[in-house]
Amino acid sequence: MPIGLDVIADVFISLVAALVMSFAATPVVKSFAKRVGAMDVPTDNRRMHDHPIPRQGGLAIFLGFVLSVVFFADVTRRIQGVLLGSVIVVVIGAIDDILDLKPWVKFLAQTFAALVAVYHGVVIDVLSNPIVVSSVDYINLGWAAAPLTVVWIVAITNAVNWIDGLDGLSVGVSGIASITMLVIALIVANGNTAIIMAALAGACIGFMPYNINPAKIFAGDTGALLLGYVLSTMSVIGLFKFYAIISFAVPFLILALPIFDVVFNTVRRVAQGKKPWASDRGHVHHRLIDMGLTQKQAVAILYCISTALGLAAVVLTASGEVRALIFLLAFIVAAVIGVFVLKTARRDTRPGDSDSRDGDGRDARGGASKPGGEDTGDGDEL
Repeated sequence: MPIGLDVIADVFISLVAALVMSFAATPVVKSFAKRVGAMDVPTDNRRMHDHPIPRQGGLAIFLGFVLSVVFFADVTRRIQGVLLGSVIVVVIGAIDDILDLKPWVKFLAQTFAALVAVYHGVVIDVLSNPIVVSSVDYINLGWAAAPLTVVWIVAITNAVNWIDGLDGLSVGVSGIASITMLVIALIVANGNTAIIMAALAGACIGFMPYNINPAKIFAGDTGALLLGYVLSTMSVIGLFKFYAIISFAVPFLILALPIFDVVFNTVRRVAQGKKPWASDRGHVHHRLIDMGLTQKQAVAILYCISTALGLAAVVLTASGEVRALIFLLAFIVAAVIGVFVLKTARRDTRPGDSDSRDGDGRDARGGASKPGGEDTGDGDEL
């Protein structure tokens, strides 16, 4: 049945409320980050900013998101799991923004947060069969449901963290993904998911004025881990539940940019004999910068790619399985072209250059002579 005007009104109010709360809270969070020492101090040529910048902005996003969800959404058992897990990743991210935790500590915390969501019913128990020539329409995962869900949540959480490499990039891409999931939720008449995604989108939009280049505050691991966690868990609740080919394709399209980046760089690093989480300048955004683009140009291009993929996901949801296959093939072709472009892009091989620590791997072109560029490095990205 179609979404009623009352649900649409709740979606709008949820978005605006989260936007206002996030925007209003960011200056307070900025002052708090300075007090607790959550500062990104430019000490090497990996960073593009030339002065210390606070890096716990994710707390403002978290505040806007959680309060909006609590006030306007139906907090079911599964949503309780998402909120509890969000608290876990925000706490570990906030601590990491101050102390630079070891990768295995953050990985354990992310896994625990994923298990909390699974315990509360956030589980990919059924998948549509991507092999359309098969007579089986969908696959019941059985005992593999829980571990597969944990892998999905942890992987997407880190994927969003890994693309947090330029001012406004991870927050903007996550905002686009949130709006895409919001539209799809409205199309399939999932009002509660729409309200929750509106809250996340509003929180991202409210934070953006402070985070676009030149950034006044960074989202930090606090924000990147939160965004990845919420997107991954809500995709399980809102996108994997349709018994059609689109349920397999849609979440991958919406999150295609961070998925592509994490898969490409993991394979590349392993092939080079490196640790998968060891940071370097091989990310998509680094390649664009090394091709001669400015931060704003690189971020704009990646926004456009995310928007195009999001629109494709929306079209797939509304247009059936044949169109889904076409777009899947188009995505595969685009990925192949992307790999080719990235391999042929000019690389900056200056000694000492790498992206950053833990997903806040910030651009390093031009050293520390320009403002902006979110960088907080210890050399690991997990």
